[in-house]
Amino acid sequence: MDALVSSWQRLQRFMLPLRCLLCGARGADGIDLCADCAAELPRNRSCCARCALPLATAAALCGECQRRAPPWDAAWAPFRYGWPLDRLESRYKFGADLAAGRVLSMLWLREPCPIRLPQLLLSVPLHRSRLRRRGYNQALELARPLARAAGVPLRHDLLLRRRPTTAQTELDATARRRNVHGAFALREGATPPAHVAILDDVMTTGATLAECARVLRRAGVARVDVWSLARAPSPRG
Repeated sequence: MDALVSSWQRLQRFMLPLRCLLCGARGADGIDLCADCAAELPRNRSCCARCALPLATAAALCGECQRRAPPWDAAWAPFRYGWPLDRLESRYKFGADLAAGRVLSMLWLREPCPIRLPQLLLSVPLHRSRLRRRGYNQALELARPLARAAGVPLRHDLLLRRRPTTAQTELDATARRRNVHGAFALREGATPPAHVAILDDVMTTGATLAECARVLRRAGVARVDVWSLARAPSPRG
C-alpha cells in the first residue's frame, strides 16, 4: 500500500509540479513554496514563553505579561507575523486561497511543539453569519492536521461565538478587548478536560484568545494554552 501511495504521489508531482505561491518558481521540500521564499519565513524562535511575543532575547515573561498576566498558561506561535508569511495568511483568510492554507498547515506541522500537548484542542469559532460569508473557519482548517498529527482530540462545537463582532483588523488593543467581551460561551452541558489549548491563525493583541480562555477558566479548566500560527510583533517595536 505504501508503494502504491508513493507511486501516486510521484505521478501527481509529474502531472502537477509544485509551484511557489509567492514567486512562481519551482516548489521545494514537498510544498508549493520555493527554497528561497521558505528561507525568508520569519520563525518566532526568540519570544515570551507566556504570550509568544517576539523578543530580542527569549524570556519566561515579557514586560506586558509582567504588568498584566494573560488568562492562559503558555503560548505556541512558531512564526512571526511578517513577510512573506503575512501574504500567504492574507490570501488564505480573506482570499479563499485554500492552496495557501495548505502550505501554512504543512509549515506548522514541521515545527516542534515546545509545550506539553493538551487533552483537547479547540479552534476559535466564527459567528455563523461570518462562516456563511467566508465558507470556512480558517482556524479550524489549520487545526485539523495538527490535531491528527499530535493525536489530540479536536472539537469545533464546544466553544461558541454567540454574537457577531466587528473585524479586529482595524481596532486598537482597547477596542479589541471591548469588541470580543462576552462574545464567547461554552456549549451548554459541556465538560472540558483539565488541560485545553485554543487555536487561532494569528495572535495580535491576544484579545480574542484571552476572552476564550476566560470562558474555559470559568468552566473549571485548570490549564489553558493558546496556539497560533503567527504572533504579531509589538507595535512599539
